[in-house]
Amino acid sequence: MKLYDWQGAPNPQRVIIFIREKCLDVEIVNVGNPTDAALSADYLSNNPHRLVPILELEDGTKIGEAMAICRYLETAYPEKRLMGINPLDQAIVDMWERRADIEGLGAIAEIFRNSHPAFIDRGLPGQTEDIPQISDLVVRGRKRANWFFSKFDIQIGENPYITGEYFTVADITAFCATRFALNVCKIEIPPSCKNFIRWYKSVSSRSSIKNQP
Repeated sequence: MKLYDWQGAPNPQRVIIFIREKCLDVEIVNVGNPTDAALSADYLSNNPHRLVPILELEDGTKIGEAMAICRYLETAYPEKRLMGINPLDQAIVDMWERRADIEGLGAIAEIFRNSHPAFIDRGLPGQTEDIPQISDLVVRGRKRANWFFSKFDIQIGENPYITGEYFTVADITAFCATRFALNVCKIEIPPSCKNFIRWYKSVSSRSSIKNQP
């Protein structure tokens, strides 16, 4: 199997951490253009959705979207469950992963796409036509990010992980959103979110996460 990655992008990182947690042997192929903030022309010509990540199976089948890839891997390689161990647990994990995606990654993407100079006229991913940046979305995105931190701070509470005692894909998505916010968008976790800060520091030390960009 091959996973197509754009090094540093949070969505492929979600899958890479998932793969590492399961100790799977998957080739990681960076398809970012080294001279430009864009995917390589060869990759784009063979992938009409123009997005990463994509998991390519041995028979050539391609699966896009981070959580679709994770769901396939969870089913194909069930050892070490990362998406819940029973129907109720799975629903809770799905719920909080989805919230981390929409409210965390969604907010950070809104800020990044509408503020970074490399993405002028590329306000939405995967598009071929000009999509202008909207400065008001940066302001809104920062408010959304603070709501995300506050909501997840309450959810974490005294628990080690977002849904309780076990590390799950909800933690992966929330972590990737937060790391991109801190490192790229220069958004800090509010000091009042002490549970979230503790959780982020703990998750950062996992072997599946260390040494990732």
